[in-house]
Amino acid sequence: MGRFVNPGNDAFQDALNSKIYVDKSGLLEYMNSVIDTVDKFICNSRPRRFGKSITADMLTAYYSRSCDSEKMFASLEIGKSDSYKKHLNKYDVIQIDMQWCIEPAGGVKNVILYITQNIIEELKQYYPNEINEQIVSLPEALSCINMSAGKKFIVIIDEWDVLIRDNSADDKIQEEYINFLRAMFKGSEPTKYIHLAYLTGILPIKKIQTQSALNNFDEFTMLDAGVFAKYIGFTEDEVKKLCKDYSMDFEKVKLWYDGYNIDGYDVYNPKAVVSCMMKEKFKSYWSQTGTYEAVVPLINMDFDGLRAAVIEMLSGNAVEVDISSFQNDAVNFTNKDDILTYLIHLGYLGYDEDKRTAFIPNEEIRQEFTNAVKRKKWNELIGFQKKSDELLNATLDLDEGAVAELIEQVHMEYASSIQYNDENSLSSVLTIGYLSAMKYYFKPVREFPTGRGFADFVFIPKPEYRHDYPALVAELKWNKTARTAIAQIEERKYPESVMKYTGDILLVGINYDKKSKKHDCVIRLLCIKSNR
Repeated sequence: MGRFVNPGNDAFQDALNSKIYVDKSGLLEYMNSVIDTVDKFICNSRPRRFGKSITADMLTAYYSRSCDSEKMFASLEIGKSDSYKKHLNKYDVIQIDMQWCIEPAGGVKNVILYITQNIIEELKQYYPNEINEQIVSLPEALSCINMSAGKKFIVIIDEWDVLIRDNSADDKIQEEYINFLRAMFKGSEPTKYIHLAYLTGILPIKKIQTQSALNNFDEFTMLDAGVFAKYIGFTEDEVKKLCKDYSMDFEKVKLWYDGYNIDGYDVYNPKAVVSCMMKEKFKSYWSQTGTYEAVVPLINMDFDGLRAAVIEMLSGNAVEVDISSFQNDAVNFTNKDDILTYLIHLGYLGYDEDKRTAFIPNEEIRQEFTNAVKRKKWNELIGFQKKSDELLNATLDLDEGAVAELIEQVHMEYASSIQYNDENSLSSVLTIGYLSAMKYYFKPVREFPTGRGFADFVFIPKPEYRHDYPALVAELKWNKTARTAIAQIEERKYPESVMKYTGDILLVGINYDKKSKKHDCVIRLLCIKSNR
C-alpha cells in the first residue's frame, strides 16, 4: 500500500464515518459497465465542493486490491448490483491528486517529475522484475508491467485540470503536462495497460491543446452531465430525507441551495446542504471555496453586455449564453459568453440546456454575486439601485402612479434592450426593476401558464423580514388594464406555500398599453391571518 499505488480505503472510510454521508455508490455500477471497453476513459468535471475527491476516494476503495472493502460497500447501493463482487478489490489502482502534489514537488514545474519518480518507485514494490533502473517514464513502466506480467491498471486523477487552470500562460508547463497525458492515455498502447481511467476536475478538456491528447475521453460536465447527473451533487429526494432527519424546513433549504437543473435532476450543492444541516443556519457557505476570489475580476472584465447580464441575473432573470466559444481554460476569454460559461463550470451559474440560458441558481449564490459587485462599486449598479429602491418603496406605499412611472423609467434607462412584445418581456423588465427587493425577498417565483393573457411572479420575504415585508404577487397584462390583472389575482386561491412565509400579501396589477406606450398600475393589500 502506497501513497499513489493502491493507497487504501482510509479516505473513503472517513467519508462513511461522517455524520452526514449520502450514498453515491450507484455510480460504480456504470463504471463497472465500461471497464475494458472503448468507453473506459472518463472525464467528469464539476465545481469545487461538489464531492469530486470523495468520488475519487470511493473508486479507489472499491477497486484497489490492497483493500478489503466488502463491509464498506455491502450495505450501499452498489451492494445490490450484480457486478458488485465481480469488481470489488480486484485491481491495481493508481490515484493522483494533482493539487496535493504541487507542494511536495516543490512547485508546479516539478510536478510531473515528482509524480513519475514516486509512482515508479512504488510500482517496483509490486513488480520488481518488470521495471529496471533505465525506465524513467511512467507510461513506459505501465507498458512493461503489462507486457511482462499481463497486468492492467485503473488510473484516477483528482484535480486533473489544476495545471490547465492555473498555469495556462506557462507554455513549458502546459507542454510537459499535455505530453504526459498523451503518453498515459492516448493511442493503442495505453488501451493495453488501462482497465479504466477516471479524471475529475472543474473544467472540461481544453479545446485546443489537450483536446488532441484526450479526445478519446467521454466527458460529463455541468453543461451535459448525462448518466452522471444524479451523482454531481445531492438530488432533491436526498435533500428531503436530510431535512427530515435533521428537522430542517425543506422549502427554505430549496430556496437557499437548489437551482442546478442538470439533465432532469434538481441538484443541490453538497457542501452547502451539509453545512446547513450541521450548523442549522441558512447562509452562504460558498465564499469558503477557493473559487470565490476568481469571481470578482471575472465579472469586472470590460466585455460588452457582461455587467448588464449580471444585473439581469441578480434580478432573477435568465440570460442567453453561447457556450461554444469557451476554450475550457481560465485565460482565453474573448467575450461575455466565455465568462458566463466559465461561471457555469465553477458552479456560480446554472444552465438551461434547452433554452441555452444562464441564471443565478439560488439565494446562496445570489448573495455571493451581490457581495462581489458591492466590492467594486459598479457605477452602473449604484444609480440603478437607487431607482430600484424607489420602485420598491412606492410599491410598499401603495403609490400606484409612482410605480407605473418608475417602471417606465427602468425600461427606458436600464432595460431598453428588452423589447416589449408580450407579458414575458414585461415580466423581465419588472424583475430587473425590483432588484432592490433581493435584500428582503428570495428570488421571485415566476409562472408562465400556457396561452396568451398573463404572466405572474411572487416575491416571498426572507424569514427575518416576514413580519415587516408583505409578499408581493404581481399579475402582468399586455394591452388590457391593470384592474383586469388585479381581478384575475383576486379570483385565485394562493398556495399555502406562499402564505406560510408571510403576514400580508400585496397584489400588484400592471398593464402596458402598446398604443400609448404607458404603464398603469393597481395595488391592493390582501390581509391574511399571519403568524406575528
